[in-house]
Amino acid sequence: MNRYEAEFSNLVKAYRKRHMGKGPSRITTTFCKQWAICEMEGNLSPVEKFMASAEEGKHILREARTQWVKDMYRKEPPVEMEELLGAKLMDLFVDIDIDKDFGMSIFVFDQDIQQKFNSV
Repeated sequence: MNRYEAEFSNLVKAYRKRHMGKGPSRITTTFCKQWAICEMEGNLSPVEKFMASAEEGKHILREARTQWVKDMYRKEPPVEMEELLGAKLMDLFVDIDIDKDFGMSIFVFDQDIQQKFNSV
C-alpha cells in the first residue's frame, strides 16, 4: 500500500467505528482505476460472532453488514475520504463472509484514483 491507500484504510476504519461501534481490525486498500478496494478482516464484534453461531443470525448479520452499510454511507457521506482523494464517491459495493469474518468494500469514485496516486 502506498501512503494514500494506507490513509484511506485508516479513514474507513474510523468511519466504521464511528457509525457502527466497531471497525475492522485489519484493512488493506488497493487503488485500481476509479476503485478503492478494501479487504477487511476482524469485522464482527463478540456479540455478532455469537449471533453467527445460528443460521438465522448469519442471515441477519450479512444483511446488516452489506445493505445497511451501503445505506449508512448514503446517509452519512464519507467526506474525509473524498477530501483525501479529491474525488467524489459515486457508488459502493459491499460483501462479507460471516464464517471467515472477511469483508470487501469497493468504493467507486468519479475519477481514476490509481493514476492520480500511483507515483505518490
